[in-house]
Amino acid sequence: MIAGPAPRSAATAPELSRTHVRAWLSVVAATVVIGAVGYVLLASWSIGDALYMTVITLTTVGFREVRELDGVTRTWTMIVAIGGVGLIFGSVGIVAEYLVSEVTSGRREARRMARAVEELRDHYILCGYGRVGSTVARELEHGGQRVVVVDVHPESLARAVRDGHLAVEGDATENATLMAAGVERARGLITTIDSDAHNVYVILSARALNRRLFVVGRANAAGSEAKLTQAGADRVVSPYAMAGRRLAELALRPRVVDFIDAALSHGELAFSMEEVLVAAGGRLDGASVGDLREQNVFVLAVVRGEREYEANPPADRRLAAGETLIVSGSAAQLETLRDQA
Repeated sequence: MIAGPAPRSAATAPELSRTHVRAWLSVVAATVVIGAVGYVLLASWSIGDALYMTVITLTTVGFREVRELDGVTRTWTMIVAIGGVGLIFGSVGIVAEYLVSEVTSGRREARRMARAVEELRDHYILCGYGRVGSTVARELEHGGQRVVVVDVHPESLARAVRDGHLAVEGDATENATLMAAGVERARGLITTIDSDAHNVYVILSARALNRRLFVVGRANAAGSEAKLTQAGADRVVSPYAMAGRRLAELALRPRVVDFIDAALSHGELAFSMEEVLVAAGGRLDGASVGDLREQNVFVLAVVRGEREYEANPPADRRLAAGETLIVSGSAAQLETLRDQA
């Protein structure tokens, strides 16, 4: 995915349109001036009469002549009339050509997509829309998140659009492409490219543009997790290692795996699992675990820092700002809890 076209700019087609309009207006103005000057020089008409005669001839409105025409002025009038007809058909041809190219090239759709991306806030950027990427996008969408797909392959982007996602064509290692995807306004970035080197470059570029971005990277080769972490990834996932662990867990604890999958899925069970950050000054700041139990929300663990877990906290455990809660409850209860946090 390292090589590919630059991100499509939404300004390309409008700029082409303005160029056509300026050229057309210049030709019209030049034709009017030449026609009027011809009447002035050939028949000694006044500027007003010459301009009027030129305009009604060019526009083919068919008003009567302002003065009697002799052989010379009739010849000049025919020349001006032919020029007017040429302008009309030429203008129609330019407009038709522009509209056809606009539709067939997809520029209108690209501009619509660019405007939709510009309006997004707190979305996720997904780099690479292969088998892994499409699954990630589907899960994010089920979680109520907006996704912008970045890929260099038109067929992958077409699939992403058919699946209902916004898409940006371009190389995700380039800053311009990530900017077009709204990286400065995004909540997180997930790179699932099948090349560790490309994933490292994507993470470096994204981290330089948005230090607050939560970045998840895909590790393809053994030992590449450390490189992705050094590049700035907050979490690194190896699909092959994860698949191996999952196969082993299914063999050892199939009911546990099934239960967790169902709890993390969307709509399979009457309850779900979620993580909630305790914000300073929020309603959860200083509340106890028992207070949440009264709302039928169960705190499975309190996370401090990156990987420090306090499992099954007691009811009198007070929550502090900056801690993350791993909780379980109904979807409605968890939604209320997020609002309180």
